[in-house]
Amino acid sequence: MLRLLGGAAALAGVPVRAFAETRLARAPAKLHRIVLDPGHGGVDPGCIGLTGIYEKDITLSAAREVARQLEATKRYRVELTRNDDDFIPLADRVTRAHSLGGELFLSIHADALPDRDVRGASVFTLSEKASDKEAAELAVRENKADLIAGVDLSRHEPVVSSILFDLARRQTNNMSIRLARELVTELGHNVRLLNNSHRSAGFAVLKAPDIPSALVELGCLSNREEERLLQQAGYQRKVASSLVRSINDYFDFVAKV
Repeated sequence: MLRLLGGAAALAGVPVRAFAETRLARAPAKLHRIVLDPGHGGVDPGCIGLTGIYEKDITLSAAREVARQLEATKRYRVELTRNDDDFIPLADRVTRAHSLGGELFLSIHADALPDRDVRGASVFTLSEKASDKEAAELAVRENKADLIAGVDLSRHEPVVSSILFDLARRQTNNMSIRLARELVTELGHNVRLLNNSHRSAGFAVLKAPDIPSALVELGCLSNREEERLLQQAGYQRKVASSLVRSINDYFDFVAKV
């Protein structure tokens, strides 16, 4: 085949070397590896909505839609930490992101708040000091998910350990914050946001020291209207399109730096 191509190029008056370089220039760019993390699963249902809907079902459905839209761009190869109703320990989710070669980790959740009138999406990045009391309480709830399956997360050495404050960790944090800003911007174009839309807390799933990570709360299952919306395929597609644009914007920025 190469001989035939070279011959055809020569007949057309194009040097074989130049033809080969043109072919290489047209080769598809390397796909970015994205790891999506549908929150909860298996024996851990996550939040339970007013009508009994489980957070674990919303997050898996939404993650699959985000994956579908990301792959449709031809820019990404997408992996999910779970693709079924399975329980995955928190530390294992980070480990999977590493083993899959993730360049970006996005954990997808839905929240439940004491005030049923409150609704809106929000985005979290890692901080050992929570941005507010509600963020701290949410991180405690999420990090206790392993206890449901009899695994005490506190007995395991955290992934980040002693390098939390070194240069690599700080750079990863900076890129995570950049990702979160893109997420907040794009989500704000399509759906309602909480007033404090970019928050921080010590989420276990965000502690990979070398993978920019964010956690997205798609909305509040404690709010009747938002619970209804989050179950709709059309609404999930709209939210997913916002997340995809955010990721596109993030990698466009990375390409420039």
